Amino acid sequence: MAKKVVKSKKGELPVYSADGKASGSVSIPEVFNTPLRFDVIRRAVVAVESHDRQPYGPSPGAGMRHAVSTWGKGRGAARVQRLTDGNTAAESPNNVGGRRAHPPVVEKSYYKRFNRKEMALARASALAATGVVDIVRKRGHRFSEDISALPVVVDDSVVKIDTTADAVEFLDAVGLYDDIIRAKEGKHIRAGRGKMRGRRYKVPRSILFVMDTDKPLARAIRNLPGVEVVPPTRLSVSDLAPGGDPGRLVVMSTDVMRFFGGDSE
Repeated sequence: MAKKVVKSKKGELPVYSADGKASGSVSIPEVFNTPLRFDVIRRAVVAVESHDRQPYGPSPGAGMRHAVSTWGKGRGAARVQRLTDGNTAAESPNNVGGRRAHPPVVEKSYYKRFNRKEMALARASALAATGVVDIVRKRGHRFSEDISALPVVVDDSVVKIDTTADAVEFLDAVGLYDDIIRAKEGKHIRAGRGKMRGRRYKVPRSILFVMDTDKPLARAIRNLPGVEVVPPTRLSVSDLAPGGDPGRLVVMSTDVMRFFGGDSE
């Protein structure tokens, strides 16, 4: 039997309780009416992620730790440096074991500057995109057709859930657990050398819970695949639009909605 579709009044969002049913409503904050600027969001995410990029490069002496000398000209051989105890070429960029010709250097800065007001616009625009159902679905998130308004707002009875089993039961009741399954099934081994460097698996991003991290629910859901918990004071554009693609599936508490300017009933 299909669930009853919860329809909220214009300008309001339903508030769900622990049983997965609507127990009230909350007005939509003005920030969710921000014009959608996908170009600004993309540039902002690139700038934010550049701040965490670590410079890298080979050791200054890599490929240069040999005892070498050159034969000079007149011997019918390339004038490259060769090992002193033989005729094997060494150290030159075109030789086996030699240095790299133009390696990356740690002195290079990957930091990208971004205007403060543009960053605020990008964050507000990314937050507004989380309230557009079509954009969230287009990003790949899976949730029940009964959810006609986003983001999903929950009351205190949900925030007080302290076990993962109860959290999964709530997500299934409200129609969000399909996205957890999507993230679980999408987990795969990373391609490339990264699998040898402590980041063997890649997991799709799933639901973003915006609430204080000291709440019982934050501890109950932290091990679910792809789930992240971020307090509203530390909410970044990269949390709302991972990879620069807006439309993350978001769950907020009523306290967070009031933080953004919504009034609950």
